[in-house]
Amino acid sequence: MLVAPFVYDCIQAKIAQRLDFAAVYMTGFGTAAARGFPDLGLLTMAEMVENVRAIAHAVEIPVICDADTGYGNPLNVWRTVREYEEAGAAALHLEDQVWPKKCGFLAGKQVIALEEMVPKVRAACDARRDPDFVIIARSDALAVNGWDDVERRCRAYREAGADLIFVDGIRTLADLKDYVARLGDLPLLYNGALLPVAELAKYGFKVTIHISSLMAAYVNFRDTLRELKETGQVSVPALGRTFEELTELMGVPAAEALAKKYD
Repeated sequence: MLVAPFVYDCIQAKIAQRLDFAAVYMTGFGTAAARGFPDLGLLTMAEMVENVRAIAHAVEIPVICDADTGYGNPLNVWRTVREYEEAGAAALHLEDQVWPKKCGFLAGKQVIALEEMVPKVRAACDARRDPDFVIIARSDALAVNGWDDVERRCRAYREAGADLIFVDGIRTLADLKDYVARLGDLPLLYNGALLPVAELAKYGFKVTIHISSLMAAYVNFRDTLRELKETGQVSVPALGRTFEELTELMGVPAAEALAKKYD
């Protein structure tokens, strides 16, 4: 099972690569949040592609990307796939929500008809130039219509050519078990952190995108600023070494060496 932590900027992606993660997941929730917006379909395709390009150029590991609903009809999906692939993405997922969409764990989602989504999946598969570019079909129908509709949709999306199936909104262990019981014969992606990675791997998922990295980044930064505000200082062990590690991670020594070559 491939584990891809949530990232929304280049430094997070570089840390993941340094720690030997095999891939990262460019979160739409985090990409929107980093620009000051809620994950309610307020970012455009161009803004998302801009972040895809930045992250993909910063690391050598594959970048799995949120592509929302594809930003329109099958023709829009075609262009979205071409733009994401050109920007350096290794995979993207398209969801069957109406536009504007919502974060998969928010209440009040709505989904388009299966008959509207299947052509979008087909268009996405046809649009890719590289046959190794991974198309992930995501369904948000669980909270809206229940498992019977989810299963019908996911099997249709797989039949339409999707490489991976992604049911979002898995909130409980019962949901997780139903996910595998109903669709375990398909290649599945899981989004969440209900169980440790070793336990999740036993369920047969091909990919897990791990939201805990996004939540931890928020909590740690919030608590650090709270400490600074309340005490006037921040406890950072070995501050000097941490700064050196960060500058090395961001390529300062390599850039300086390159500059000397042309002095």
